[in-house]
Amino acid sequence: MFLAVDTGNTQTVMGLYEGETIAARWRISTVASETADEIAVRLKALFDLDGRALSSVTDMAISSVVPPLTEQWRTAASRITKTTPLILDSQVDTGLSIDFAVPSEIGADRIADAVAAIALYGAPVIVVDFGTATNIEVVDKSGAFVGGIIAPGIVTSAEALFSAAARLAKFSVEIPPQVIGKSTKEAVQSGLTFGEIDRIDGLIKRVFEQLGYRATVIATGGLSTRVAQLSQTIDVINDDLTLEGLRLIYQRTLNS
Repeated sequence: MFLAVDTGNTQTVMGLYEGETIAARWRISTVASETADEIAVRLKALFDLDGRALSSVTDMAISSVVPPLTEQWRTAASRITKTTPLILDSQVDTGLSIDFAVPSEIGADRIADAVAAIALYGAPVIVVDFGTATNIEVVDKSGAFVGGIIAPGIVTSAEALFSAAARLAKFSVEIPPQVIGKSTKEAVQSGLTFGEIDRIDGLIKRVFEQLGYRATVIATGGLSTRVAQLSQTIDVINDDLTLEGLRLIYQRTLNS
């Protein structure tokens, strides 16, 4: 079986594939100081909870934006599969055309998102990835990754607000019943959720203007289902987009 691993700054998402189908998904907190041994222990516990054997994993592909963890995941994956895992970076042949000043600066998750978006939805396509940062990735009608936008994620913005405003208590990031908050809690939630989605819609409309045409817009990431439903520009929600990109890229390396 194939395990796709997307290690983000805040959370790590994993998908276990049987062929082209995801048989199991896990989302855990990212621990930047974690060792290869600790990674293997956590993986085994997750598999045990689902009644699965970690030894059934024969292949792995890893996307990581946390440099200290990349080598630890490489080591853990090698021990589990007894093979060398695919570590996605700008040097891997993904088949993605890139029109970007410094390709090595592109995060592995952004590459995986773009590959999957093109395969599933065609080009042009835009991906909005809701994570620690909100990434907007742009693929033009020729199928080339032409750049994007990186902004603070909704949770990152919330944490900055709560840490800077001493009188504001921490609230969960939820969509309030109306935009005009009837309490401090609702007012904060309105600013975070409606403010985030309006920012995204505004940016996407600017992208359309620069491209000169519209594109299909895909939302993914941990908070996508929570706020994307409010959007006027997002067409599809696909929380497995990064994992699917990893699977497609790994399959390409096998066939090349």
